[in-house]
Amino acid sequence: MLAPMLVPYKDPDRPIEERVADLLGRMTLAEKAGLLCHAPVAVTPDGGFVEESVGIMPTAPTTESVRDKHLRCLTLMAPVAAGPLARWHNRLQDLAARSRLGIPVLVSSDPRHSANDNPLTSVADGGCSRWPEPLGFGAIGDEQLVREFARVIRAEYTAVGIRMATHPMADLATEPRWARTVGTFGADPDLVGRLAGAYVEELQGPRLGPGSVASMVKHWPGAGPQAGGEDAHFANGTDQVYPAGRFEQHLDQFRPSLRAGAAAVMPYYGRPVGVPGLAEVGFAFDREVVAGRLRRDEGYDGVVCTDFGLLTDSVLPGGTVWPARAWGVEHLDRAERALMLLDAGVDQFGGEWCPEVITDLVTGGRVSETRIDESARRVLTVLFRLGLFENPYVDEEIAVTTVGREDFAAAGAAAQRRAMTLLTDSVLPLPSGCRLYVEGVDAGTAAAYATIVDSPADADYALVRIAAPYAPRRTLPEAFFHQGRLDLPEDERAHLLELAATVPTVVDVFLDRPAVIPELAEHAAALVADFGATDDAVLDVVFGHARPEGRLPFELPRSMAAVEAHPEDLPGGSADPVFPLGHGLEATNWRPRTVPAVDGTPAVRNEAKGARR
Repeated sequence: MLAPMLVPYKDPDRPIEERVADLLGRMTLAEKAGLLCHAPVAVTPDGGFVEESVGIMPTAPTTESVRDKHLRCLTLMAPVAAGPLARWHNRLQDLAARSRLGIPVLVSSDPRHSANDNPLTSVADGGCSRWPEPLGFGAIGDEQLVREFARVIRAEYTAVGIRMATHPMADLATEPRWARTVGTFGADPDLVGRLAGAYVEELQGPRLGPGSVASMVKHWPGAGPQAGGEDAHFANGTDQVYPAGRFEQHLDQFRPSLRAGAAAVMPYYGRPVGVPGLAEVGFAFDREVVAGRLRRDEGYDGVVCTDFGLLTDSVLPGGTVWPARAWGVEHLDRAERALMLLDAGVDQFGGEWCPEVITDLVTGGRVSETRIDESARRVLTVLFRLGLFENPYVDEEIAVTTVGREDFAAAGAAAQRRAMTLLTDSVLPLPSGCRLYVEGVDAGTAAAYATIVDSPADADYALVRIAAPYAPRRTLPEAFFHQGRLDLPEDERAHLLELAATVPTVVDVFLDRPAVIPELAEHAAALVADFGATDDAVLDVVFGHARPEGRLPFELPRSMAAVEAHPEDLPGGSADPVFPLGHGLEATNWRPRTVPAVDGTPAVRNEAKGARR
């Protein structure tokens, strides 16, 4: 007896273009419209579906979204452990498989491997290996390390069913006050695009296939030059400005990722001000930005997904309304915004689960179904290329043994140490067993390196960990974003200077964006920068067990006046910076010297020599 013939879209031996065309011909308008929404969903700690909105960002009801609204692209807003996450993913695919056409679900995620605690831009690790922020890779400047990192992401993501990464950011971090700086590779235009391209190549592999994680590079055509450093998630940060005329330099950083075949591109919320040929509306709403500069000029035919929340206002816990980020077109209703986005060339509405808006536009004669087919075809092509129609499921045991694997964790820990940057130094490394006073460091962890004392007066040295300064915002969700001033509050500055006058003080600062800290550069016995590091990573560097290799991925300005006078779109070049872009003390030529230890026996320490621009 002959085996039953597979319908074309289910036949893996047929060309993907043929399979896509066959499936499209079988789909209803509602099923196609579901492909044009990319919705956030939550997961319970034990791997269950969440059917009502939770957390600071509203999330879609899982079952209704997949079964009734026909959504097939969901972004994961949960730090769930590998086992429960794998179980959730398989349940999700079971739900999709029971649908009329059995179209699988593509799960995406924001970054899950770093220290950033902003739930709107990253996800707590859920057991993933811990690496420095992208800024740390910019500090190291090693393309091969970026590739190694991307290979680890690919292994950990695919193990739990995450098949699209809504990263990397290819933005050039030219405005030091901008809150999203932490997710970039920095401000060096010779480095940022190259590292982002390498990241995309390794996430996806030589070609998008069953072993790939599809990459959504963002934020086209460059999100860095926010007016006054205010972020475009909020109404006080709508504008992007180019006083130095560097629009093209920002756009250039995306070309390596596009050449690497990035499966998707996300435009930013911001609206460009004073850029010839561009409308003063959010980038995704401008046909010249998407259909013109991206598709026509760059030849890009992948998925274009908006940043989250351009259509629908969000109602937060407590009833606060977070307006949709429809800058420049706030006066339009939801349907008119969707119409404008489709006309601009957008394929998916990020953060939305309202396919009825799309079907209404078609049935009302305002959009042709052929236009919907164009975007649905792009989305389906990614699902087919990833092999989800053949095998959408994951193995829970493999997920548990892969995520956070020992060698992955060790590689991430080593990268944290490499990324650390010596800015000034007269005492490092500290001698083992010295009497140490600590602030911002776990005393139990530090006790493995030194004798911990309770008072600076009793110490040989002090070690203090601080975060880069920012001006806290009081309302959610803006409170999650580190924005505003970069200089230390007066009470913190006075305390640190008093400590430095009492005992030789090593200050480690977590630079999630630049800091204005000339006083620490002058008075600290050593000033060290990290870009996401655990206490033991910092202590290893401070005590000479690991070599810091970082160079500043941006400059550290001299004053807030210098920051305010600096063009938002210009990489570096503020007036008399404390440390320029690329500064870092050489650690490769440290030479041992003997100093007396507190118990009278010799201890070996090293002395940093020289600096490199």
